[in-house]
Amino acid sequence: MGWVTDRPGVEGQPASWNAIAALSAGAFALITAEFLPVGLLPQIASDLAISEGQAGLMVTMPGVAAACSAILTISVAKAVDRRFVLWFFLGLMVVSNVLVACASGLHTLLAGRLFLGVAVGGFWTIGVSLGPRLRPGDAGRATSIIFSGVTLGTVAGVPAGTLLGGLLGWRVAFAVSAGLALLIALALVRLLPVIPPERSSGISQVPVVLRLPKVRVGLIAVVFIFVGQFAAYTYVSPFLAQVSDMGAPQLSGVLLAYGVAGIFGNLFCGWLVGRDVRRAVLGTALLMGGSLLLLLLTRESRLATVAGMVAWGFAFGMLPIAIQSWIFSAAPDHMESVAALFVAITQLAIGAGALVGGLVVDHYGVVGALGLGAGGSLIAAAWIYAAFPSPLVAGSVTQPDTGSL
Repeated sequence: MGWVTDRPGVEGQPASWNAIAALSAGAFALITAEFLPVGLLPQIASDLAISEGQAGLMVTMPGVAAACSAILTISVAKAVDRRFVLWFFLGLMVVSNVLVACASGLHTLLAGRLFLGVAVGGFWTIGVSLGPRLRPGDAGRATSIIFSGVTLGTVAGVPAGTLLGGLLGWRVAFAVSAGLALLIALALVRLLPVIPPERSSGISQVPVVLRLPKVRVGLIAVVFIFVGQFAAYTYVSPFLAQVSDMGAPQLSGVLLAYGVAGIFGNLFCGWLVGRDVRRAVLGTALLMGGSLLLLLLTRESRLATVAGMVAWGFAFGMLPIAIQSWIFSAAPDHMESVAALFVAITQLAIGAGALVGGLVVDHYGVVGALGLGAGGSLIAAAWIYAAFPSPLVAGSVTQPDTGSL
């Protein structure tokens, strides 16, 4: 199908799948850049003569900046064509990575990462809400493809960037990331149709959205699931090494299997949310909690550990599609406001999960972190079931909320 550049909106004709793929590529580039320092911290710290703790701020700062940027974007850019907003944030990502690649000290390094956080929060707020608008007849599939960039970034982007940094230096890895962002920006210039802002967008709509029961239920579930997920996942490598007694080659293989399973979970959930979004959310939370319990209960069995990791990866691949489709289905006319809340709360929950997980590990060991992850997911499932015990209308990811608590 073609795409529209000479009409005031996107409702008349669906955008091309190439445009959807370009948005997915943007997500891939952003997630790769956000977590790229993780595998390169020792190199960066040594080269710039700073501590690894100081270099670790490269990971912390973008998350905080992204949470703030998500909310500010819908206010500052509420009347701007969404194409221009996306181009701006990808351009900011280019500037960020160039600054980092050329940094001679901590201040320049962190300034570059601050720009990246702004880009992550802004791009996600606009980009993740465009699936239903660009492909109204294939909303679940379009959203799934956009989110697959996140999974691919986690599975392939970060390891590839770390490998490149190891071979050619960390500055080259960031320079390549800048070049990738520039190419994606040019692709979006070519492929995106005119995308006017939503009629009811802006920060003033956030209280309106929060009054919707299904949005509140979904956002509370986000807190439980993402805090639990990142409390557990941040410390999964020590768990596999210390508790399951896996060596480095086995550990790499299991984490790769986790990521590959996430790709299939992402694609499967894109199909499932088009039929029953409530079942998708409940299934995701139950599978995530159950797989973590399996890891805890059978941690001395290598085979069961691998099975648990694969199931966990599949569930985490489902998570972004399921929970966001749930929230979007409650407010189809306020998707950017919903996306801003989703991105802000998710970024804060990720940081909180890693922090709380670290405290639990210090007091109870790595097993405690996985127990926290299992508990968070299962509490979220119980919360959603208690709030909405009856099935929702199948086949809708954009249906207005009519339920009440």
